[in-house]
Amino acid sequence: MNTYDSIRTLFFSPTGTTKKVAEAIARGIAAPICETAPALVPQTLDLTHAAKPAATLPAGCVTVIAAPVYGGHVAPTAAGRLSGIHGSGGPAVVVVLYGNRAFEHALTELAGLARRQGFEPIAAAAFVGEHSYSTPETPIAAGRPDAEDLVAAEAFGRAVRQKLETGDPAPIDAAQLKDRRAPSLSTLRFLHFVLRYRRQQKRHPVVYLPEGDAERCTQCGRCAAICPVGAIPRGDETRTDPARCIRCCACVKACPVGARTFHTPFAEALSRNFFRRKEPVTLL
Repeated sequence: MNTYDSIRTLFFSPTGTTKKVAEAIARGIAAPICETAPALVPQTLDLTHAAKPAATLPAGCVTVIAAPVYGGHVAPTAAGRLSGIHGSGGPAVVVVLYGNRAFEHALTELAGLARRQGFEPIAAAAFVGEHSYSTPETPIAAGRPDAEDLVAAEAFGRAVRQKLETGDPAPIDAAQLKDRRAPSLSTLRFLHFVLRYRRQQKRHPVVYLPEGDAERCTQCGRCAAICPVGAIPRGDETRTDPARCIRCCACVKACPVGARTFHTPFAEALSRNFFRRKEPVTLL
């Protein structure tokens, strides 16, 4: 019988949504399911602002591996930083956070990455988080994960703990976890927008980046500090390096004076077509 003596939450979370869900799941796993079961204390491996030194986690460690979805895939920066952490055949819970449209291939990609790194996925989940492009004018899953989502995340964690307590938790096939489909008309309208956008980009390419307002900016440095890829130079906070920026919009959401904005036609299209609330989906 396998025994598990520790929990790690391993995540990439520029705007904090992935972190919230990963930590809620870990709290659920940590809670003992009976008086004789030991309580486990979650430990955090935050990969948001830098890759950690290469490390191998012990087989007795339960790892919650969480990443945001960018365009239906695992955020490339997240995948790169996760590649430095290895398992020893220990169980993993793979989790993706997406902006209420669709998680598409991201969960199977994350499960595949986890296996290549030596982890064994025994549970999977897709939760909704506020979209990077969400603004008060174009809300996209604004405020999520909310209290209801976090309750669901903890409940999922407790269910994972029960599975672990069987002593031989069976691996899962993440491809079996299906998304909750959006209304067909919304999906068709969005696909029409994407095709039109791509045609326009071929004729007149436009690079959309977060922008800084020099009149509002107080040069507090918060945006530069919070950027996960160092795309904002300290001392010149109104500038964004297009070669580094991943459009996570952490700088926009964190600016205390609203000096940073990001305008993209995708925001309106997503807000218009995917406003209906989608609930988390899980697999055990």
